Amino acid sequence: MRVFEGDILFLGADAMLARAFRERVERGESPCREAQTRFLARAECDITSADSVERAIGPATTLVVNCAAYTNVDAAETDEAAATLVNGVGVGLLARRCAQVGATLAHFSTDYVFPGDASLPYAIDATRAPIGAYGRSKLAGERELERSAADWLCLRTSWLYAPWGKNFVLTIAKLAREKSSLRVVNDQRGRPTSCETLAWITERLLEHGSRGMRHATDGGECTWFEFASDIAARVNPACVVEPCSSAEFPRPARRPAYSVLDLAETEAVTGAIPHWRVALSRTLERAGHAP
Repeated sequence: MRVFEGDILFLGADAMLARAFRERVERGESPCREAQTRFLARAECDITSADSVERAIGPATTLVVNCAAYTNVDAAETDEAAATLVNGVGVGLLARRCAQVGATLAHFSTDYVFPGDASLPYAIDATRAPIGAYGRSKLAGERELERSAADWLCLRTSWLYAPWGKNFVLTIAKLAREKSSLRVVNDQRGRPTSCETLAWITERLLEHGSRGMRHATDGGECTWFEFASDIAARVNPACVVEPCSSAEFPRPARRPAYSVLDLAETEAVTGAIPHWRVALSRTLERAGHAP
């Protein structure tokens, strides 16, 4: 397909997700493997600057994959303007430039655009009502895409982790080896997402011609406590993980109590997405945390 020809640009090159894409390209597993691919960090393309975006995205660009984002959920509560500049305004600049040059824009949003008060997985078109600044900033980005003339695909995802970077899986694996017990919240339910799985899903959807909003996570669902228990059991079964409530560990930003995303439309294209336990096992092995 044309989207994987010409120049392909990955933004936010230092992000966990960007590395997943890069490794797929380097291993020859990505449909981008024969295209001209560039991975640009913020110093090379600041998505909040129209001039910087214009310089980076040229007439030969066929696909822009935006892995750049403001992701500090708690900090966003006191600096929502900064979060919205990156997650909202920046996305609008990318969409307008992609429309000008005829490029497709792949972008990533979050389960935090939903209020977290559901009892069944959130459908793609469910009412968006974020309960915090981070969610509002990501919703601003979704709306920029929806009002743009660009050809776009936006994947809502959740609970990202990888064999590298700073994330819940690596943190819990390290703590489980160092401590005899851990306490983890058991009243927030969602879907973990391996960055490697997310990169694969993104490419499959783009290959298929999917556009608009989609959901992309690992299969299955769990609470943070259940997720942590599985991690600890794999790296150090002697570490006891105990459940607790969110109220016992107050954070500046409220988290959705239930943010499971409905994967039906995505799996209609990709087939069944591997369960989070399968992806977790691979991640821990690649990170050197296998038993």
